[in-house]
Amino acid sequence: MADALLWGLIQGLTEFLPISSSGHLVLVPALLDRAGPDLATSAVLHLGTLAAVLAYYRRDVMKVIRFDDEGRFILKLLIIGTIPAAVIGLLFEGPLDRMNETPRAVAVALMVTGVILIGSRFITIHHRVLEDSTIPDAVLIGLGQATALIPGVSRSGMTITTGLGRRFGPVESARYSFLLGIPAIAGAGFLQLLDLGGEPGGVSGELWLGVVAAAVSGYLAIAVLVRLITRIGLAPFGVYCVIAGAIALAVV
Repeated sequence: MADALLWGLIQGLTEFLPISSSGHLVLVPALLDRAGPDLATSAVLHLGTLAAVLAYYRRDVMKVIRFDDEGRFILKLLIIGTIPAAVIGLLFEGPLDRMNETPRAVAVALMVTGVILIGSRFITIHHRVLEDSTIPDAVLIGLGQATALIPGVSRSGMTITTGLGRRFGPVESARYSFLLGIPAIAGAGFLQLLDLGGEPGGVSGELWLGVVAAAVSGYLAIAVLVRLITRIGLAPFGVYCVIAGAIALAVV
């Protein structure tokens, strides 16, 4: 039970805070000298973080479900933004998977993430909103998401930073990032389930506790980041990533 709760909390918090969930799920087990979550556990925990983002952005999700004008526009942006990561993931699946087995490389990637997040403080704040988005915005933010295929690179950190660079406001950059994360999170979870050749039925009660922990901590992580991003930006998270990566590099 303790392991399921631990992995659920790590998955939920680090999926949305710009500190890299993939990096922490590699480095934390290495630092604790214990086995990390297996493929089945990771796949099921994604259900928790998917539930978190669907719940937090339920109004936007309902627009897409209703398929009204705004919903169709959001759906188009998400489809375009998802293509870069899908293509790159298929082309480089093997090398990216091998990086998961190299904690020192993940630590370096986490430190690079930190440097980029610290650098985001020099981006001038603008106030574009999601509804102003263009196809080039969707492509560039999608490319930012694709960089997070490298373990240790934060998906939310890269997409929010790219959004800021495209002149979206901080809260709108986070909104864009997390909505774009819905197909990414769902795809990652269901692809892992397909690799296992099964469905999440028959999952143990302990693992479902981990799913609940991922959902609750994920929802809180989104809420906290949305409240803090205008006040403190991404730089403090960048400092954390640099320190955590340096410690991991020294220890693992």
